[in-house]
Amino acid sequence: MSASTSSRGPARLRRAALESVSGLPRQFWWLWTSTLINRLGAFVATFLALYLTVERGHSASYAGLVGALYGLGGVISSVGAGVLTDRLGRRPTMLVAQLSTAASVALLGFMTDPVAIAAVAGVVGMATNASRPAVQAMMADIVAPEDRVRAFALNYWAINLGFAVSSTAAGLIAQHGYLALFLGESTLVLACALVVFFKLPESRPAATVTAGDDRNAGSGPAAVSMRTVVRDGRFMTVVGLNLLLALIFQQAYVSMPVSMGQDGFSSADFGTVIAVNGVLVVLLQIPVTRFIEHRSPATLLIGSALLAGYGFGLTALAGSVAMYALAVVVWTLGEIINSPTQMGLVVRLSPLHGRGRYQGMYSLSWSVASLAAPLLGGTVIDHYGADVLWAGCAAVGTVAALGYGLLLRSLPGRTEVVVDASAEPASASTSASVAAQGADPVSASAPGGTGA
Repeated sequence: MSASTSSRGPARLRRAALESVSGLPRQFWWLWTSTLINRLGAFVATFLALYLTVERGHSASYAGLVGALYGLGGVISSVGAGVLTDRLGRRPTMLVAQLSTAASVALLGFMTDPVAIAAVAGVVGMATNASRPAVQAMMADIVAPEDRVRAFALNYWAINLGFAVSSTAAGLIAQHGYLALFLGESTLVLACALVVFFKLPESRPAATVTAGDDRNAGSGPAAVSMRTVVRDGRFMTVVGLNLLLALIFQQAYVSMPVSMGQDGFSSADFGTVIAVNGVLVVLLQIPVTRFIEHRSPATLLIGSALLAGYGFGLTALAGSVAMYALAVVVWTLGEIINSPTQMGLVVRLSPLHGRGRYQGMYSLSWSVASLAAPLLGGTVIDHYGADVLWAGCAAVGTVAALGYGLLLRSLPGRTEVVVDASAEPASASTSASVAAQGADPVSASAPGGTGA
């Protein structure tokens, strides 16, 4: 092999890396940085159950109750934060959520009474989840339609990279006392809020008209309320399909360790298997996104649903750590494909002036799944066995794939035109993004269509 040939590989990798991150606005990278900082400090949710049972000496059932209240807080805040994102703006909602998170997480570290711990944990769950609709809406505002799949993938990559680092660091920090975890997360969330305050101007557009919508003709944009969102049949179908997939993905963190325990595997074995998920997301999210970003959303969502369902279905055949890891590889590929594609579809179905509410409803599907999946998985395992649960995951993935195929076969596009550009400093980039969106039809059934 010649020297020129051997040097071609690294040159291609550098070029691919540059193409993956080029062309995105500066505001996106500050938003990406705030996400990474936030996830680097995601200590408490990961180690809360261990803290309650080991450090505080509470029962597993009490830890489960606190975890449920944490999840319930996320369910409540998903919709409320979506409304605030549209009414107050993206930036104020993020700041309120992050400051509330920093304060409530620090407070939780000093709570000793069981009732107080449970109550504050619910507040932490609300505050932590409240920034998601605003972050996702701002990302849609500032990134041009043709770059959104890539932007959402990069953001998802930051989330997983931050989580991988924080999970490792948390174990070391906890050796010096769990209070350091609470105060450490609080400090990093405050740092995230400072980035938002100093570097991210408001991106909310003032008003839009949806072309071809007679309800808006001559009277400005139609008002968007949560009733509007719930009555949007196409969008709610997407939310329902995402709920099915979220119920599948959540089985990895409750039902899979239980199943592995019943098969005689240790917690270390589970740690090794689940680590495969994080490693693959960090290594493959960007190159896989480069491959999928200009392909049909219908094909990608159908494929990702099948990979998720049958990936978990393979768990029924697992008799070794290697086989469990293979199952994780399959459903992780589904996760890598699904996340940016699904997020892009949600944006394309959302009216510009109602993105916060739509993103809030989408986030709600994940919050509901985080509550329902442990109960559903545990019940099925107790009464019918783990193999029935994994077979059910394959069936649910098939149903979701069929649903995406039927929904996206004839999904019309939504074309938006700016009526009154935002007067905020971000208005120039926002207007450019909106202008580009005018030529962004959802031709999901067309082969090679632009990814969401």
